[in-house]
Amino acid sequence: MVNADAVTATATTVTLRVAAKTPEADDVVSLTLTHPDGRRLPDWTPGSHIDLVLPNGVTRQYSLCGDRWDAYTYRVGVLREPDGRGGSADVHDVLRPGDLVGVGGPRNNFPLVPSERYLFVAGGIGITPLLPMIHQADLLGADWRLLYGGRRRASMAFLDELVGYGDRVHVVPQDERGLLDLAEFLGDPRVGGRIYCCGPAPLLAAIESACMPWPAHTLRTERFVAQERGAPVRDLPFEVELARAGATVTVTPAMSVLDAVQAAGVDVLSSCRQGTCGTCETTVVAGEPDHRDSILTDAERAAGDCMFPCVSRACSDRLVLDL
Repeated sequence: MVNADAVTATATTVTLRVAAKTPEADDVVSLTLTHPDGRRLPDWTPGSHIDLVLPNGVTRQYSLCGDRWDAYTYRVGVLREPDGRGGSADVHDVLRPGDLVGVGGPRNNFPLVPSERYLFVAGGIGITPLLPMIHQADLLGADWRLLYGGRRRASMAFLDELVGYGDRVHVVPQDERGLLDLAEFLGDPRVGGRIYCCGPAPLLAAIESACMPWPAHTLRTERFVAQERGAPVRDLPFEVELARAGATVTVTPAMSVLDAVQAAGVDVLSSCRQGTCGTCETTVVAGEPDHRDSILTDAERAAGDCMFPCVSRACSDRLVLDL
């Protein structure tokens, strides 16, 4: 069921088999993926995601939420999104065990950095990237706690896997206990810990506000939907020099850098085209990018040495990219 024409996520896309499809909660299923020939799969780290090429030809990104020490199996959790673009509906309604799908990656834009103390906050399907992080933190003997919210207990996936962690896990169904009390869970700002959060946009906005008094770089978030951004810095055309290709292209206000580069015959791997997946990350040799992605931290933006050409543009008249 792989649409070869739609495999644009990565040159290393492989064909995997759906070994199992398991209900995990209301409107949430997990897919267990294995190689048809039983081969070892590429290693991954907590926070990684894969590109899944679905039967309808679209590519979607899903966080790996299985056992990273199992070298032969990937697992992802997928929420049915009624207002989505068809990807989750295809997973829920079309995919069956035994079907073949294209898989690109894995790649990690949400890495778990070493720390002696972690606070994890999940909203809904945002629990998926945090599951392997929690497992890793527990293996290393770190001090950690999880705050996990959802609309209803029946809609909250993987609760059975979290029971074994005891009172380190705080489950808050909204219909039983209301909204998450971030201030109580986070406590007073302190140095030396890390906070990881994944979930819907209102939760991410709330935790960003709550963490403003905390030391810089304490909070790390991952977004499933692109962050809202204002107008580009400039509304005039600019030039992009492709250093390795020895070519220069003009990017007009009506086109993306990615489209302009690909129209010039230079292949750039891409997937989401929304600045959320990280597939098209490109090194900036010279010039000042106008970062419009939902991935980079403030420090990474300030460094200006990489960009995501699917959404980001230029502040300067000219950019030089390592393409």
